[in-house]
Amino acid sequence: MSLKCAVQLGIPDIIYKHGQPITLPELVSVLQIDPAKTGHVNRLMRVLVHDGFFAKTHVHDASKEQQEAYVLTPPSKLLLKDKDPWFSSFVLRKLDPKSLSIWHSMGNWLLSKEHTLFELVHGMGLWDFISQNPEARKQFDETMERDSKVISLALSDCKPIFESLGSIVEVGGGTGTVAKVISEAFPRLKYTMLDLPYVVANLTGSENLNYVGGDMFQAIPPADAVLLKRILHDWNDDECIKILRNSKEAISSKRDGGKVIIIDMVINEETEERELTASKLYFDMNLMAACNGQERNEKEWEKLFLEAGFRNYKITPISGLASIIEAYP
Repeated sequence: MSLKCAVQLGIPDIIYKHGQPITLPELVSVLQIDPAKTGHVNRLMRVLVHDGFFAKTHVHDASKEQQEAYVLTPPSKLLLKDKDPWFSSFVLRKLDPKSLSIWHSMGNWLLSKEHTLFELVHGMGLWDFISQNPEARKQFDETMERDSKVISLALSDCKPIFESLGSIVEVGGGTGTVAKVISEAFPRLKYTMLDLPYVVANLTGSENLNYVGGDMFQAIPPADAVLLKRILHDWNDDECIKILRNSKEAISSKRDGGKVIIIDMVINEETEERELTASKLYFDMNLMAACNGQERNEKEWEKLFLEAGFRNYKITPISGLASIIEAYP
């Protein structure tokens, strides 16, 4: 909430536009805050300096007396609205009262028969809520597009995974950020992007990129491989098995055996750093609350693959949180 306050006040942008370290009195003056609250601003900045969002240095005033002043750090530079407004808006969205309110009802939800905590609080499931609320849809698409850009950078080092493929279907690829990156990197690869009809209605493909409207629970177009990026963590085990079986059916025509490529988290509490596991576990809690989905450890992934009819799989970490899982029938 302290970080949200700093973003609301535009403190990162004020420091950046100041062009040099800014003292507490200068910051209070620009913010047009009552001088009586200078001590409160100091305490706000103190905790954010301690957490690394800002740093302190020393400057000399007109009388050559030394004063403390604030400067930006790499995390606060990400929050500059003129540079990339997504990060600052993400902080405000995630700490919006509506987003936070559902967590106060978790105990009631666990005692109720409602399918998800989100449904208990909002009266409808997450996906219905997103489809019926344009602003929620926009926010969801922006988040997925940002995630896709991060994943795209990681995929640049994973060329062997795609080099042997003649065709691929990406399921639920949204606005097609990953699809464009992969199809441009492999111009001989026939790339199909499957998503709900209203998602792909206005998207334009290219010579080797085609957008198709459909439902992954009904059928997936045939290809050498199926790509599921951040899809399976949104669904419970039974729903995941259905998606995986449809994916297996889609790749069944490849002579040498196709594969399903999954980009998702793999929790490994035993070997990974504590902070990394903490991030994954909080993502898991968020999915539990929102849509009854979950992040999974390797044993849980293996159980899904075996029940869906896959014989083998391979896990390759590609970033701090994500891994590529190749599942083979």
